Amino acid sequence: MFETLFSLAGTVAMAGWVALAVIPLHRPVARPIAIGVAVMLSGLYVALIASFWTSGTGDFGSLAGVARLFAHPGLLLAGWVHYLAFDLLVGVWERDEARRIGLPWWQRVPCLLLTFLFGPVGWLAFLACRHVRLRTRTDIHTAEAPTP
Repeated sequence: MFETLFSLAGTVAMAGWVALAVIPLHRPVARPIAIGVAVMLSGLYVALIASFWTSGTGDFGSLAGVARLFAHPGLLLAGWVHYLAFDLLVGVWERDEARRIGLPWWQRVPCLLLTFLFGPVGWLAFLACRHVRLRTRTDIHTAEAPTP
């Protein structure tokens, strides 16, 4: 059962990432697809936590405690689904922000790929691209844009 849910969650998450990476920024369908996927993954997370929270013997007080907690396959899967959902939501923000600042596809997609594979590494790469874009583009006027 856990292996099946693991495979299903990964496949569903991939659909959200493909939508973010491939659908052009001017088409409004990628965001609802990715948000819908994140909602489904979040529902699976809630079901897993509700089903297995009391089955774990660990805690969040130490690395050894977290290892004991994730020794239960249901809680390990919940942790993985948590990553899938939140990383995807970061990807949605990256896409929204890329659209807002006019970040080109060839810069956006590697950041999305890195966020999908390595979470914070991709987010930091996106922030770097965003920073450069905001510093070099003069037609963006927001509170977040640097002042001249």
